[in-house]
Formats: sequence, C-alpha cells, structure tokens
Amino acid sequence: MKKVGIIYGMENTFPFALVDEINARRGSGVQAEHIVIGAVEMAEPSGYDVIIDRISHDIPFYRAYLKNAALSGTVVINNPFWWSADDKFFNYALASRLGVAVPKTVILPHKEHPPGTTDASMRNLLYPLNWEEVFDYIGFPAFLKPHSGGGWKHVYKVDSPAELFDAYNKTGDLCMVLQSAVNFNEYFRCYVVGQKQVRIMPYDPRQPHEARYVLNPPAYDPALLDRVQKDALTLCIALGYDLNTVEFAVEDGVPYAIDFLNPAPDADIHSVGQENFDWIVNTMADYAIEVALNGRRQNQDLRWWRFLNPESAAGAI
Repeated sequence: MKKVGIIYGMENTFPFALVDEINARRGSGVQAEHIVIGAVEMAEPSGYDVIIDRISHDIPFYRAYLKNAALSGTVVINNPFWWSADDKFFNYALASRLGVAVPKTVILPHKEHPPGTTDASMRNLLYPLNWEEVFDYIGFPAFLKPHSGGGWKHVYKVDSPAELFDAYNKTGDLCMVLQSAVNFNEYFRCYVVGQKQVRIMPYDPRQPHEARYVLNPPAYDPALLDRVQKDALTLCIALGYDLNTVEFAVEDGVPYAIDFLNPAPDADIHSVGQENFDWIVNTMADYAIEVALNGRRQNQDLRWWRFLNPESAAGAI
C-alpha cells in the first residue's frame, strides 16, 4: 500500500477533506494520513511515498524534515529545495524571459539593516538611491510589496513619491519590490495542479478577503482565457511547482502575471467557495494518487537554470 502524508498548520478544511477523499478511493492502492513528526533521524526514510506540504514555509523544522524525506525518495509537493530558494523578484524576471507579461518591477534595498549587519555591511550599496530614475521607470500608481511573502501582508498601493516614502519607512528590514500598477478590468486567480490541470477563478482583490472569489462571473473572451491558462502552465512548468496559484490582472486585454509564488495556496472552503474547494480537493487527490503509484508525470529538473547561461535561447525551456 502506497502512503500519502500531509503536514499543515491552522487550516481546518482542505487537509482533512483531502485525506478523506484519498482514503475514500479504497481501490486505488493508496492511503493518506495526517503526519505526526517527532525528532527526525538523519537520512532515515520518512515512510511516505508522497508528502503534501502546507506549512514548512513558516516552520524551519518541517522544511528540514521534508528535505531529509526527499533524500530517501519521497516526492514532496512542493519541492522543498526550490521553494527555499525562490522569490518573487526572480519570478518576475523569469516570466519576462518566458514571454509572459509582467508589470515593470524593481527590487529595493532594505529600509533598515537586516539583523546582525551595520553600515559597514552595506559598502557596496549606492546611497542615496537615484529615486528619480526609479520613478521614471515604474511610474505611479505602483505597489510596494515584499520580494517574498504572501497573504497580501505588507502590501502598499502608492500614488506619489511621498506615499512611497511613507510606506517604505514602515517596512523595517523586509526586502521589498516596487511594481507598476495594472489598471485591471478583469482579474483571475488560477489553481495549477501537476503542471497540467488549471482552474481559472475570477477574483477581485479589492474586496474583503471572504468575498474576493467572484461567484457569478460574466462571460470572458475565450482567447483571453486560453492565454491565461497557457501562461499559468508556462510559469509553473518552468518553476517546477506541482501545486500553485497564479494571479493575473488584465488591462486592455493583456493578462499581467502579478503573483505566482503561492506553493501553499489558499484552499479553505470558506474563502474559495464550495465549487472551487471541491475541484482542488478532487484534483489534488487524483494527482497525489497518481504520483504515489507512478512518480511525477514531468521531469522535475528546474528548467529555468538554462537562462543562467547568457548564450541560451529564450525558447530553451
């Protein structure tokens, strides 16, 4: 019998529904369970064929456990090695090389020194920054947000240099990016599972959290939806994520990839709604069973590495 385990934090709907759904398929040859972890011996197998990770980005102990499990052949969803290294600024740069539309973006130095550093640690840093050059490139309105993070935490919409400096002064030692705002008419949040299955969900980030998923959306241009699906798959295949959400803001018919570093995406029934919840539970159950029985569908080499060679063609991935 193949085994699938799941680790999670404060979630109360998705992990339990997923375990129940996998176990309800009694003829699959796969069983699922909630993992209980104590002290972890180095290089010891985890006992699981697949582990679904929903929390290790917040708990270093779990991240170390998952890397140790991967060493012995467990397939971890998502890859704990790449997830440890990924950040949004790199993702935007990669997307631009892949031909996916992204807003203009710059990364900014920490407003305050990171712990354990001083002025002497920053001797390679241009100071003061050429802010006029930044403003000319990005324009206003713009968004200031962490280069790695989620949940719309520490995100500021700024309409002028004064508003930017006020927000920047609140960011402490966080590393931030500044990004041109997209004046969107449509906005989509897409589940991507197994680098193959995509569910496009109309979404409105301007609404309260519990009301952001649009329950009765209008009809959309099929060509727009096709491009959204294609770009979502392009990004997740390049980044090697088995589970992700990709967000697009659409301006003048162009879907701009806004956020696609969500390897433990929201899957709570109370926010995503019943239909989206049923889809992600069933699709993840299908994928977890398939991987437990047959291994991953795709070669999981991180194909973006080809772009580190300046002689590589843009189509190398």
